[in-house]
Amino acid sequence: MSLPSSICVYCGSSADVAQSYKDAAVHLGRVAGERGIEIIYGGGRVGLMGLVADSAIAAGGRVTGIIPSHILELEVAHQTLTELIVVENMHQRKMMMFDRSDAFVILPGGLGTLDEAFEILTWKQLGLHRKPIVVANIDGYWDGLLALVDHGVDEGFIRPRHARLFAVVDTVSAILPTLAELQGVDGTDSFT
Repeated sequence: MSLPSSICVYCGSSADVAQSYKDAAVHLGRVAGERGIEIIYGGGRVGLMGLVADSAIAAGGRVTGIIPSHILELEVAHQTLTELIVVENMHQRKMMMFDRSDAFVILPGGLGTLDEAFEILTWKQLGLHRKPIVVANIDGYWDGLLALVDHGVDEGFIRPRHARLFAVVDTVSAILPTLAELQGVDGTDSFT
């Protein structure tokens, strides 16, 4: 099974969420750490973000956080990461996260997670990358989003092949096998 050497994890910074989402974040971090897969993420120490980082570090893994200076000043940067990179703005953060990652995993999250997820999907649609993207639909969290994508296809706004730019799994245990299956698969079917 060929696994990516690094995965970017997009997920929420809220701690006031269901335990199943927290458990998923811990599980993903632990498994990645145990398998030697570097976690690339937004650099926070709170919510699911912090849980992914802490569990990967506890499992002996490498974790790189990338955080804009304005968030570092306001919020809660994780100070015990393998590497914490402070950038000037959100655009630099997202580009650096992209550059350092071989694949992307989208755990439950809020508006920031949606922003990151849609940007990386759009870049794939436009043929700017061919990296695997997995949506972790823990306890059906992303059901509404998946229904919206299907609705976009039904209404002609999204091409059917673009609705397949990402894989959907229901458990953390399915993430790494799915990423392994997608490694090297040209799933862009870009916009042309």
